[in-house]
Amino acid sequence: MASSEIGGTATVTANRWLQLIAGVVCMVAAANIQYSWTLFVPEIQNAHGWSRASIQVAFTVFVVVQTWLTPIEGYFIDKYGPRAVVLVGGVFTGLSWIMNSYATSLTGFYVGAAIGGIGVGCVYATCVNSALKWFPDKRGLAVGLTAAGYGSGTVLTIMPIANMLKTTSYSDVFFLFGCIQGIVILLAAGFLRAPSKGEVVFSSSVAQSRRDYTLGEALRTPVFYVMLGMFICTVTGGLMAVAQLGVIAEDLGVKKVEVNLYFFAMAALPFALMLDRILNGVSRPLFGWISDHIGREKTMFFAFAMEGIGIVALGTFGHNPWAFIILSGIVFLAWGEVYSLFSATAADTFGSAHVGKIYGVLYCAKGVAALLVPIANLIMEATGSWATVLYIVAAMDLTAAFAALFVLKPLLARHHRLNAEAAALARQAPAGA
Repeated sequence: MASSEIGGTATVTANRWLQLIAGVVCMVAAANIQYSWTLFVPEIQNAHGWSRASIQVAFTVFVVVQTWLTPIEGYFIDKYGPRAVVLVGGVFTGLSWIMNSYATSLTGFYVGAAIGGIGVGCVYATCVNSALKWFPDKRGLAVGLTAAGYGSGTVLTIMPIANMLKTTSYSDVFFLFGCIQGIVILLAAGFLRAPSKGEVVFSSSVAQSRRDYTLGEALRTPVFYVMLGMFICTVTGGLMAVAQLGVIAEDLGVKKVEVNLYFFAMAALPFALMLDRILNGVSRPLFGWISDHIGREKTMFFAFAMEGIGIVALGTFGHNPWAFIILSGIVFLAWGEVYSLFSATAADTFGSAHVGKIYGVLYCAKGVAALLVPIANLIMEATGSWATVLYIVAAMDLTAAFAALFVLKPLLARHHRLNAEAAALARQAPAGA
């Protein structure tokens, strides 16, 4: 059994860049279900008269299904390969919005959201898994680019969708873009395949396991639970910012304040949302690339500390519209990378053969965080201010930052050392027999 080493030799084929591009295309096509949903909510409300809260239950259903089914999808990825799983994901992703186009009840939208959660979960989990397996020498960058495709994918379609909603019914928009995104995913899936061992090369900068852990073996290591706890701490702050940024802006008194950029003026909140979406996408490959060169734990420390400090500063100085825009941008820049750093670290630590299942369980941290986000409203109502919420979330980020250096780093060093010792004993055993 092979062990933890640094460096390695193999033939790197040009084909892996095609795999990465295909994965990014799939992620871009799947992004609308999460990031463009908000455009349809007012249209659905106007058409049926339902409350906005009842319509938004569909979004909650989508997030829960997309997140919590990831371990099961990881099992199918490892068993049947990426192409089959993404083909299923493409069918379900397209079917989700097609069903929405025919839905005449809230139940119909909830079912459509659940189907979309399955479809996007299949696409997301598979494409991240593929990037991890094809690019062990550039895992941070590759998975960062893949995750950025999902985080910023709606840049290409959000304006066409918004413009079409002005001139036609939302059901026609759902149907058209449901067909488009499903077909794009199905076409791109045809290029996907898993790499053979001779087609990848390992990192010369980051310690990586040559032993492939099963999910059960990974769950018996302390490293897994430290990463899970850190993941929950860091993703909670970002999700809270995504869900509550508009309310925070209103509480700070900057929601409708215009900022002047000399050549145009824009209210602080939409300007912040536009900048945040861009920085959220940039952060994933940026910090992933940095981690490939200086190591995952150091990158985690700087990113998580930046997020924690940015959140504290947002609560302190956010009443100034420019400060609100800049500091919320810093928070999103420092948050987006969690999806590249933790997936890359999981593959480094436990190998790539079963990383679909292992990272699938780790990714459930997003689901846990989504359940914690509503608590922010309860704390805000009890205290009458967002300050307490922001300080709690900042403390979680800073805890994860210091845990990266002082808990995770020594644990990983011990983990790799024990693997190396076990491999050395295994190699010596036949000679002594």
